[in-house]
Amino acid sequence: MIDKRVASADEAVKDIFDGATLAVGGFGLCGIPEHLIAALVRKGVRGLTCYSNNAGVDDFGLGLLLQNRQIKKMVSSYVGENAEFERQYLHGELELEFAPQGTLAERMRAGGAGIPAFYTPTAAGTVVAEGKETKLFNGRMCVLEQGIVADFSLVKAWKADRMGNLVYRKTARNFNPMAATCGNICIAEVEEIVAVGDLDPDNVHTPGVYVHRLLLGTAYEKRIEKVVTR
Repeated sequence: MIDKRVASADEAVKDIFDGATLAVGGFGLCGIPEHLIAALVRKGVRGLTCYSNNAGVDDFGLGLLLQNRQIKKMVSSYVGENAEFERQYLHGELELEFAPQGTLAERMRAGGAGIPAFYTPTAAGTVVAEGKETKLFNGRMCVLEQGIVADFSLVKAWKADRMGNLVYRKTARNFNPMAATCGNICIAEVEEIVAVGDLDPDNVHTPGVYVHRLLLGTAYEKRIEKVVTR
């Protein structure tokens, strides 16, 4: 019987080591694996390289790892909303590699699909392309970007079965499907675990073959990054 459930977030991340590379799902504060991140804070693992759209905010998400000086390098497409991120980068305490948002998503997808690199016109002629191989395709200059293969993937889904089949809900289906595939070990936290057979196979977004550990999370904060009222 395949059962990928683990008892706690601390057990789920127990073998994440100093200097590990992590592909982390989420967009802003939407669809982030907050319990797994909190467990990494408690574990105190350091020297991490994180592939993630952004670094959360100062006191939530990956921002907690930044506050604790556990991240050595961020590979991101957006770094706003986090004053500590800005401070560490400007003081030379944090390495930063910018990747256009679509390129970052495709780098994760490519790594998960076994594609070592691909060409894209995005960022050609900009500082992002400096030092990278370029080639002309159909009259457009393109940049060679490498696929991402991380030591671990940390993702957040809505529902799962014990075999690790995942369903994301609405905009939480952002970087999570791509991040899930590109880690050598994928750890997923979910809001609900249902019986095998209860998920419509046509609605499974990440097949269980990609998922190694499954955590049932509770008491999600579901913060709003920017509250706008009128």
